Amino acid sequence: MGQIHIIAEAGNNHGGDVNVGKQLVDIAAESGADSVKFQIIYPEGLYLPDFYQDGRYVHNDVFDQRIKLMLRDEDYAELAKYCAGKGIGFSASVFDKRSTDLLDKLNADYFKIASCDLNNSYLLKLVAERGKKIILSTGMSQLGEIERAVNDIYKAGNHDIVLMHCVSVYPCLTENMNLGFLGVLRKAFGLPIGLSDHTENSLAAAIAVSKGVTWLEKHFTYNRQAEGFDHAYAMEPADFKVYIQDVRMADKACERRTDKLTDAETTVKSRARRGLFAARDIGCGEKIEFSDVLIVRPEGPLEPNQIDLILNRDIKRNIKKFEPFSLDMFM
Repeated sequence: MGQIHIIAEAGNNHGGDVNVGKQLVDIAAESGADSVKFQIIYPEGLYLPDFYQDGRYVHNDVFDQRIKLMLRDEDYAELAKYCAGKGIGFSASVFDKRSTDLLDKLNADYFKIASCDLNNSYLLKLVAERGKKIILSTGMSQLGEIERAVNDIYKAGNHDIVLMHCVSVYPCLTENMNLGFLGVLRKAFGLPIGLSDHTENSLAAAIAVSKGVTWLEKHFTYNRQAEGFDHAYAMEPADFKVYIQDVRMADKACERRTDKLTDAETTVKSRARRGLFAARDIGCGEKIEFSDVLIVRPEGPLEPNQIDLILNRDIKRNIKKFEPFSLDMFM
């Protein structure tokens, strides 16, 4: 691919069905993403099953919904193998020791830590000790909190971090993406930066590419109407493919070329720039005056800013009207 690693965020949009998970892998691979990322959530490692309030226990319905969306450990192993067969990377967000152990066992290229765990020093240390690249989202945080998280990871001996700017609003308006903070992140930490993009178009991603991000993360789904937590603001296959194409084009457009002019622009230059042409038939031995020169299109051997090289000089041969001037015409 290009310079940008695009994470296709499948999350839990598989709905607990490994075959739907494979369908999501297919969509990501066909769209041109670099890796697919799921979320390995064991509800007991992230949620209370019941809330104690007003002297009684109230059941947490989200806990049950998360159980319904779970895949088995062997399903994740199957998805990792399926990704390898499709030539696309596999990883996941981890939320506790059990999910960290599983992802480590599956030998993912990177670990993702969600914005909700930026202040979870225990999890940061646990993941950092695995020695793999860490993709760290920074939503809902101030700069000082990010600094503490980075230091927690450093203390565990891991310096392979990508900081993902994120606005934890779902979906997020493009104008609220605070993309100027990307420069703050880079300057403050000197680490690779990325964007976890919750907008509904490719504009923020393209701007982020121009600001030097090397990682992008985007939620996608097979159907926005499907039941689940993340479908409603995720991109469907056709839009997701266009999104990735836009990012790749933006990446290409931002490449620094060694030759500033392309062949196509050189062709335009030859007809759009002006040259110096004879305004009349001019005889041998005459001196060239300003009125004898037309400064018009197309480009000629001499540029307009070279007119002083020919004014008041004798010509050594006859010149026809509209013939381009060149230095070899003069004595």
